[in-house]
Amino acid sequence: MAPPEGVVLFASMTGTDPATYVRERPGMSAFALEDGVVYHTYSAFARGVDVLWSTYQWLDRAPKGRNEKDLWWRRHDEYPTG
Repeated sequence: MAPPEGVVLFASMTGTDPATYVRERPGMSAFALEDGVVYHTYSAFARGVDVLWSTYQWLDRAPKGRNEKDLWWRRHDEYPTG
């Protein structure tokens, strides 16, 4: 299956291929050190870290949510006028 058009576009803009681009998504992990032993206690990646960015929490509560199709954000001059 071919990657979405947005992934191909952004991968080319960053100088990499689509497979590498999607592998480099945001993530967060938590660890605990106890008696000299490190424990991996939590991990979240991609959409799982949205809770850390409060903007997404507000968008999720909007009437159309994030209203995503493929690329859901635009530069300020790319929105339709009217």
